[in-house]
Amino acid sequence: MAVKIRMTRMGRRHRPFFRINAVESRNPRDGRILEKLGHYDPLEKDAEKQYVLNKERIEFWIGQGAVASETCAEIFKKQLEVTCPQHKAKLLRRARAKAIARKLDKPFTEAERVAATKAAAEAKAAEEAKAAEGAEEKSE
Repeated sequence: MAVKIRMTRMGRRHRPFFRINAVESRNPRDGRILEKLGHYDPLEKDAEKQYVLNKERIEFWIGQGAVASETCAEIFKKQLEVTCPQHKAKLLRRARAKAIARKLDKPFTEAERVAATKAAAEAKAAEEAKAAEGAEEKSE
């Protein structure tokens, strides 16, 4: 049985509230849970009340091989200083891929790709303007 730690959306429209649960991986998002591990209220003003997590049970499930979703892993890292091995491995793979992309002088993120295409378009426009000026000077 593969267990995942992920969030279930609760609350009402425009008032989200998330429970953090240990769930069998084949169950749907709002399906049957194995254990409630805490909750997260994004609209709570008090930072201490925003996250309520059961650290012992989270460490137990991670120790048993449960895979935390990316969002949950980030929450655990920030709030509890608990690291998930799968998330840590994913960050290492991403850092390695980013280093390779930098080495090959290729964009790594979507924002970098958009900036690179924009810069290329501006360079092409400047080159065309220069060529047009040169052709204009020759005709005179």
